[in-house]
Amino acid sequence: MKKNALKELLGKSHKELHGLVDSLRIEMNKFTVFENTGKEKNTTKASNIRRDIAQILTVIKERQSSKS
Repeated sequence: MKKNALKELLGKSHKELHGLVDSLRIEMNKFTVFENTGKEKNTTKASNIRRDIAQILTVIKERQSSKS
């Protein structure tokens, strides 16, 4: 995820962020199936998806800790 995309995440609501995480997790599951069946050759895609999920979850946790 690029810096501009990270800045956009800060402007999104809590529900939108959770929706993004859910869609990325679904994409990760599909990727895993394709990788196991030999249809997917791009192995860096998995690490990119995991990193995006982690970055979104970090934004969510930061918001929760700032409210406390």
